[in-house]
This record gives sequence, structure tokens and C-alpha cells, in this order.
Amino acid sequence: MEMLIAFLILFLLLGFILIQILKLKTTSSSNLPSYPLIGSTLSFNKNRHRLLQWYTDLLRKSPSQTITVDHLLRRRTIITANPENVEHILKTNFYNFPKGKPFTDLLGDLLGGGIFNSDGELWSSQRKLASHEFTMRSLREFTFEILREEVKNRLVPVLSSAADGGRTVDFQEVLKRFAFDVVCKVSLGWDPDCLDLTRPVPDLVNAFDVAAAISARRATEPVQAVWKLKRLLNVGSERKLREAIRTVHESVSEIIRAKKKILEIGGDVSDKKDLLSRFLAAGHDEEAVRDSVISFIMAGRDTTSAAMTWLFWLLSENNDVEEKILEEVRNKRSLGLGFEDLREMSYTKACLCEAMRLYPPVAWDSKHAANNDVLPDGTRVRRGDKVTYFPYGMGRMEKVWGQDWDEFKPDRWFEEEPNYGTKPVLKSVSSFKFPVFQAGPRVCIGREMAFLQMKYVVGSVLSRFEIIPVCNNRPVFIPLLTAHMAGGLKVKIKRR
Repeated sequence: MEMLIAFLILFLLLGFILIQILKLKTTSSSNLPSYPLIGSTLSFNKNRHRLLQWYTDLLRKSPSQTITVDHLLRRRTIITANPENVEHILKTNFYNFPKGKPFTDLLGDLLGGGIFNSDGELWSSQRKLASHEFTMRSLREFTFEILREEVKNRLVPVLSSAADGGRTVDFQEVLKRFAFDVVCKVSLGWDPDCLDLTRPVPDLVNAFDVAAAISARRATEPVQAVWKLKRLLNVGSERKLREAIRTVHESVSEIIRAKKKILEIGGDVSDKKDLLSRFLAAGHDEEAVRDSVISFIMAGRDTTSAAMTWLFWLLSENNDVEEKILEEVRNKRSLGLGFEDLREMSYTKACLCEAMRLYPPVAWDSKHAANNDVLPDGTRVRRGDKVTYFPYGMGRMEKVWGQDWDEFKPDRWFEEEPNYGTKPVLKSVSSFKFPVFQAGPRVCIGREMAFLQMKYVVGSVLSRFEIIPVCNNRPVFIPLLTAHMAGGLKVKIKRR
């Protein structure tokens, strides 16, 4: 009986303390409720299902376009949509803002020590090697040949078949399969043939999808110990993740071993054009090469397809913009666009930039402060703080893009009206205002290759087909590691 009474007293005492804590609510300049000990955990949990809009609303209210979210049992998160802060994080004080162990832990099981999940010397050495390869004309020409073959022999026939049969297709899925074929051919020299819609996609594709989705959800756990305990016990989502990662690693390792045999017996020059062959030829060990090519596949598989999916939907809502792209493409060799044609397609590039401003392939990216710091807007950063710059929110800030931020206006990417008879000139927009390809030392080395691919696909598709969405509802943006359109983009295809 005494034990029971003691327990009840303790329970009531803890309840009283909790009530007092909740009464001590504090409110930041962004009206984000915060309490002693538990911080903003209650608000975070309440808004977990709508973090993008919640963060954006709070940032709009913040005079500095920066907010601080305090968490239970982990370091606070600083989220910013302020271009000056972004420049400080990604360039000015770059070495104070590495990805950090909390971030690399999230993706470490999948990406290992690959370039997109590493810091310091490990990152620097991979960056130098990759930068060298990506500036090689031979890789650019190899990529362009793959792109041309994939469009001509697979993408166009798939869309032609859908048009002739009057079938509804998920255009997002088609573009994802296309992008996966291209990135695997460029990175691995391996053809998964995903655009053969008569058969299931390879296990590697599904494994990538599962691994990316579950790894992304780790970051939204209010208490990080939860997913770590599940991983330790090998239960639930963490068990599925482990199985998916095993499939990814084993599949890629098998491709690497086969490639090594080809190189060892003196394969011809064509066997040495893909990134995998180049990395192996440079003498890197199998695990390091595996991590590197997995990182490149993760970076290239869904980013371009996501950007194009949103652009095609936006064009269906803005016929005048679509007509301008068609006019630009008609002035080129629309059935066989070459390097020079693509370089001159400035209006198509502006449309892609505008689509990514509103629907960035990567909605947010985080670093972790190595030491105390102060951001340009006066926000104090403590060592270990998670510091997140937020492209999705930045594209929706009136202070950054003006009162018409919510309008799809490709013309905002051009200088003032051109003089009579001159071509419009794209503005030089700061990558810290538009950080969809990151910025500073970590700026995406495949940026120009991505634009090359997207312009080629957009031009090739629009010159042949009308893409007509069958649903009138506004699509939903889902972030994860790479953003996508919830439920896909269901369309009818009509020949022009």
C-alpha cells in the first residue's frame, strides 16, 4: 500500500511539473511556440504531415526569414530562406557547415562514404575526381549519345503507342524510368531497360525507391533514437530498409565485378566511357567505387524526372508558355536537336528554372555547425545545431521573388525587354537565391548535364506530342529525398 501511495504521489508531482512547464511557453519572432525541456516538439508533431507549408508560413512571418525549432532530446534546427544566410552557409563559412554525422548517419547505410554523404578529405578527393570526369568532353558526348538513343528508340515509341492506343499513362513514371535508364548507362555502363512497360522494373529500381523513402522518413522522426532502436532490433521499416539496401549494394557490386573483368581482359574503348569504368581505371577500390556510383544514381535518377514532371503539368495550365517553347523548338532541328541547338534554347531553360523554383527536386538540405557562429541576419548558431536552407520556401518568399512569387512566369528569368531584333538574354541569378543545385564548393557538378537532358527531352516530346492531364485536381508535392508528385501525373498523349 505504501508503494502504491508513493507511486501516486510521484505521478501527481510529475504531472504538476509538466503543467508548470507548459505554462512557461515562450514564442519566437516567428510565432513558433516553445517550452522548456520539450521545446517546439508539440508543434512539430502537430505539423509533421505538412512540414513544407508549416515552415513556409513561419518563415514568411519571420522578419529575418529564419526560424529556430527546438526539439526534445536532440539539438535544435535552424531553418532559413534568407539568401544571405544561404551564401554564408554554403560558401563564406563553408567549412563550418559540413553535412555532419547526424546527417551522414541518416544516409550512411545506403550511400556509405559516397560523395553526397561525406565531408572533409573523403569528400574533397571524390569531388576532384568527379569534377575532372564531368568536365571531359568525352563524357558529355557519351551522355548525349545515350540520351539521343533513349529518346529515339524508347521514349518516343512508348508515347507513340500510348497515343495510338488512346491509353492513359503515368507520365511521371515514364520519365522516372527514362531517367533511370540514362543514369545507369552513364554511371554503370549497364542498361536496365526500364522503358519496356511490358515487364516489371528490375529489383534494383524498386530497392532504390524503398531505400530512399525510408531513409528520408528517418529525418522526420521527432526522437531520432526511435529509428536507431528499430535498426538495432531489425524491425519494421528499418528491416525493410536493410533488405532494400542489401539489394542495391549486391546488384551494383555484381555490375562492378563484371565491369572489372571486362577491363582486365582489355575491353575496347567503348567499355571505358561510363563513370564506373573511369573510376575503376583510376585505381579506386570496389567499395569506394560502389558508394560513388550509388551516390550519382541517387542524385540523377529522380531529380531531372521530377523537374520535368512538374514542368509538363505547369505547361498544361499555361498554354501560352507551351506555345513559346514550341516556337523555340520549331526554329531548331526538332527531330534531332544537337549541342548548339540545346545551348540556344534559353526560353526552355527559363521554364525549367521557373518550374524548379516552385517545385524544387530537393525541397531542403541540412548541414551541422562544427563551431559556434552568427548568420548574417544575426541568428546565433551553436556548435552541433542543424542548419537547413529551404529551396521550397525560398521560391515562395515575397521578399525574394516579389509579389507575383506564386505565378508561373518564365519571363522573370530574362533581362529587361530585348531591343528590336535581339534575342532575350537570361539573367544571371544568384545560386544563393535559387539553390536548387546547391551552391559554393558543393554546387552540383552535373548541373549543365541535367539541363542538357531536360531540354532535349522537353523539346523532343513537345515537338511530337500534346501531354494532356486527365485529372483537374491540383497535384500534391511530396518531398522525401527527392520530391515527386503524389499519385503520379496521369495523362493522355496526342500526336501533333
